Amino acid sequence: MTTFDEREQAFEAKLAHDEELKFKANVRRNKWLGLWAAEKLGKTGAAAEDYAATLIAADLEENNADEIFKTIRADFDKAGVDQSDHQIHRKADELFQAAVEEIKTVAAEAKEQGFGRHGH
Repeated sequence: MTTFDEREQAFEAKLAHDEELKFKANVRRNKWLGLWAAEKLGKTGAAAEDYAATLIAADLEENNADEIFKTIRADFDKAGVDQSDHQIHRKADELFQAAVEEIKTVAAEAKEQGFGRHGH
C-alpha cells in the first residue's frame, strides 16, 4: 500500500468518525434540548422523557434540526413560555457543545480502560 493510500484511508476513517460523533452529539443534544423545553412547558418525569423522545424521533425522521426548533417554538407559543428564538438556538448550541465534550470524554475513558484490560 502506498503512503497516499494510507493517508486516504486515514482521512476516510477520520471523516467517518467525525460524522459518527456529530450524529451521536445531535441525538444527545436533542434529548437534552427536549428535556429543557419540557421543563419550561411544565412537563416532568415520563411526560418530559416522552417529549424529548418525540423530538429525537422527529430529527431522525426529518434529519433536520430546524424541525425541532419549529416544534419547540410552536409549543412555547401555545403554552405562553417566554423564550426568544435566540434563547432557544443558544441553548441548542450550548447543549451540542456539551454533548460533544461528553462523548469525547466517554470515548477517552473507554480507550484508557481498554488499554488497562489488555495490559498496554
